[in-house]
Amino acid sequence: MKGNYALLFIALWPMVGGLLSFCAGKKSRLARDCFADAVCVIELIAVLLCWNHIGSELVIPGVCGLGMKFSLDGFRFIYAVIIAFMWSATTIFSREYLNHHHNRNRYYLFVLMTLGSIMGVFLSGDLFTTFMFFEMMSLFSYIMVAQDETHEAQRAAQTYLAIAIIGGLVTLTGLILLYNYTGTLDIEALAKFTLQDKSPLYVPGFLVFVGFAAKAAIFPSHIWLPTAHTAAPAPSSALLSGLLTKSGLFGIIVLSSGIFLHDSRWGFMLLILAVITMVLGAVLAMFSVNIKRTLACSSMSQLGFILTGIAMQCFLGADNDLAVRGTMLYMVGHSLIKLVLFLCAGVVHMNTHKLNLNDIRGFGRGKKVFMFAFVMGGLGLMGFPLLNGYLGKTLVHEAIVEHIHALNHGAGTLAFITAGGEALMFSVCEWLFLISGGLTAAYVIKLFIALFIAKPAHDMHQKDIYISRSNAVLLALCAVILPVIGFFPTEIGDKIGIFASGFMHGPEHHHTVHYFAFENLEGALISLTIGIAVYFMFVRRVLQSEAAKGEIRYHDLWPAWLNIENALFRPVIGLILPFMGSLFAKVVDLITAGPVTLLLSHASRIKFVRPPEDTDFGYYQEEAQGETIGNLLPSSLAYGLMTFAVGLLFVVGFMML
Repeated sequence: MKGNYALLFIALWPMVGGLLSFCAGKKSRLARDCFADAVCVIELIAVLLCWNHIGSELVIPGVCGLGMKFSLDGFRFIYAVIIAFMWSATTIFSREYLNHHHNRNRYYLFVLMTLGSIMGVFLSGDLFTTFMFFEMMSLFSYIMVAQDETHEAQRAAQTYLAIAIIGGLVTLTGLILLYNYTGTLDIEALAKFTLQDKSPLYVPGFLVFVGFAAKAAIFPSHIWLPTAHTAAPAPSSALLSGLLTKSGLFGIIVLSSGIFLHDSRWGFMLLILAVITMVLGAVLAMFSVNIKRTLACSSMSQLGFILTGIAMQCFLGADNDLAVRGTMLYMVGHSLIKLVLFLCAGVVHMNTHKLNLNDIRGFGRGKKVFMFAFVMGGLGLMGFPLLNGYLGKTLVHEAIVEHIHALNHGAGTLAFITAGGEALMFSVCEWLFLISGGLTAAYVIKLFIALFIAKPAHDMHQKDIYISRSNAVLLALCAVILPVIGFFPTEIGDKIGIFASGFMHGPEHHHTVHYFAFENLEGALISLTIGIAVYFMFVRRVLQSEAAKGEIRYHDLWPAWLNIENALFRPVIGLILPFMGSLFAKVVDLITAGPVTLLLSHASRIKFVRPPEDTDFGYYQEEAQGETIGNLLPSSLAYGLMTFAVGLLFVVGFMML
């Protein structure tokens, strides 16, 4: 083992801390809560102290024959800080939020184990290390979704775990093929593995992509996100939306900015999925009448925006500065925004124990801290100028515009599309980008009016103190960060983007961006105009109505038959996979029956029978006329497969205890 041991500490300390907090919880709830807070704060301090170790790495040879590697660069350092900060904030907030919940020992154990796992993902220096921690993170975070143990939570957790396991198996297959072809899984080495014809890498690359895309909630593997975020406790939802989805984007960036660097065909695939995810998520959020589901579908849409930035890196070639910086700033902005908004949703649920807009309308009236936090998060999500969300959205939009300009003055980058056709395609993409931004503004306005302007529901009981002083300070602090970054786009935003650009192989020389010039403000203004128009012409007229005494009623008119999970995924997983599993077991039986019988021909003449009652011996042998070992062994193989499945279910059940 050689290198910077601090990187290993950052990945393992939260796991050790989780076990210790679990033990502390057996003695005292207060001790457990304080210890869990301390674990996260120590993790944040440890990450900050690694500032002087940027550029270092740690290699641990011999693990599964491939070894493990950790690296620290600008991108990894920034996201390690964000992870540690968000985990500290949500853990402190959880003390009040989970005050009346059960199984809190289990919750803190798995939340801290997940923290160590996601740190391992972002600090990984090779895809084998990434995969190991990625799968650990998926299993540990399962409890974060299933914590409340309601029917909805268990169903959401089932979907989450199924998508995670299937995606992980597909990714593992891709990694095996990728290693077989390249001879390495080292991230830097793969980035240098250049081929004129990358077609042999498309299949393994796509298989690896599938697992990461599933975690990033990219269409069509997005189905877990709306239900998981809605069912999970609000602090967990903030982490699932703001960070765990970014671990999937981490893997996609490794592929797109490494193996497929400047590959327009790969970028075309990403762009198609990005646009579908971006538009569909925004539409689902607009139709939703559940505040957490709205924010969850919003996360899906925002991940589509970020994937658009990653795709544009592939098209712009060496001149991908805007796309690289835009991708980074959009990721950072979305993480911090969703921290604020899901904590706001947690405040609502903590007081009302409800999430439906018809039940919580008017909750925010007279609550200044809550209103300030929600407005900062909402405006940031809309991409409003002077908020952090504006920076990433503007840079990604300008990257699209830059590529359209290049196409109109030169050759296309996709051989199977003419330059004119490609320019038209990206023009359509730009307008879908702006329209999706408009839909974002529409559902944010809908939430704001429901919480702060609508007449309060009759059965909503208001508490004198709706949030503790410590959590109010925490919420305000998280919200203040958003305008601070937005007010200083060059001094803070650009430095973050440039500092992280090396990980995505951005150029050494960077464009000067005038964020508040009209040509950059124009995109934000178009989206805001579209959003206001959609709210007043569609949301207000179609998705809501006015009941007696001026009360607003919200309606979810999304067709039930358009639920992809119920219409497609659950039938496939529930019917086809068990059939395929039983068919596999039967085929194995048939294949092994002949060879085993041949190899054990002598043993096949022997049968074990019980001795007579008057003997003191155990089992003895006699010539068999009936059932033999040769006939029993294939059946025992099927029995072994069955018991393996039962054992796996037992392990998962044990994790849920």
